[in-house]
Amino acid sequence: MAKKGEWVRIYNVVLEANERAQQVPDDTKKVPLEMWDKGFLLEKEAEIGDDVEVETYIGRKIKGELLEVDPYYSHSYGKSVPELLYIGRQLRSILEEGEDNE
Repeated sequence: MAKKGEWVRIYNVVLEANERAQQVPDDTKKVPLEMWDKGFLLEKEAEIGDDVEVETYIGRKIKGELLEVDPYYSHSYGKSVPELLYIGRQLRSILEEGEDNE
């Protein structure tokens, strides 16, 4: 349950596939134009899946389906690549050795 003023994420279909511009690539024309955005809930209360209105951080008011309360970033840059761990040290060593050879 989300309450008024809480930070939420919403979803909305901006254009259906048949409403897409003709000049977009063929594979793009086959799917709808979708929007995910975040904002402060303007409704008194809402459940996940409800159609709601939010005010974005910069003040725009938009509507969509409530997906999540207090959304956060969950992506990463992937697992460590051992070969990359030593590049900085190797480069510094090479550059320092170059000073001695000038």
